[in-house]
Amino acid sequence: MMISPEGYYEEYLKGKTKEQIMTAIRGLKQEIGRLKNTMESPDYGQEEIVHPSEDTRLHWTREYLERAKQAYAEVGGTYTLSKSEEKAADFDSNMDFISKIIFSIGGYFGGYRSYVIELSDGLRAYTKLWEDEEPLVLLDEDDEPFTKETFIAALADLHIGEWRRRYSTLRFGYTVCDGTQWELEFEYYNGHKTVKFDGDNSYPYNFDKFQMLFGIDDTEEDDE
Repeated sequence: MMISPEGYYEEYLKGKTKEQIMTAIRGLKQEIGRLKNTMESPDYGQEEIVHPSEDTRLHWTREYLERAKQAYAEVGGTYTLSKSEEKAADFDSNMDFISKIIFSIGGYFGGYRSYVIELSDGLRAYTKLWEDEEPLVLLDEDDEPFTKETFIAALADLHIGEWRRRYSTLRFGYTVCDGTQWELEFEYYNGHKTVKFDGDNSYPYNFDKFQMLFGIDDTEEDDE
């Protein structure tokens, strides 16, 4: 059971000095990084299930971090973003200006399927495999068709700006030949530089949730 952000403040931050609150902020950021690394490990899911889950703890640790930053400001502190936080903030601030999203995933032998979403004027989605193109209907959690606004909102919940630019199993000491590669590209209509992410048999901690936005549900395949 996780406590609320206000409960966290009352227990760990209330009455603390700027230095003490900053120490708490650093600890929360380290915990967020640790949880992401755990969930991105190739071995994740093979160990004994822990409650609350890493995903739940990550969500609440984010909430505690935001409350800690607020508490830091309340005692006169001026929080300075790190370079990675600046990148994430820049990505978030340009969400409404995304014109096109191209997500490609596959392998050398099976080919790469691309999922394309055009957002300049409403929302248009389609998939491509080799030269074949098919329209794509994207549905939200309530099985309602996404609009441009609701899709951007769902995308914002994934904190993609915090993703690494490249994911590889080498980070965990693994080498995988062939397998699955993926690429993700965001284009903008306000002059912002194209943002790209990619991976080789390695994925962000919330990659399954990301794929669900495109109608891809790997969990169903696993159940089968």
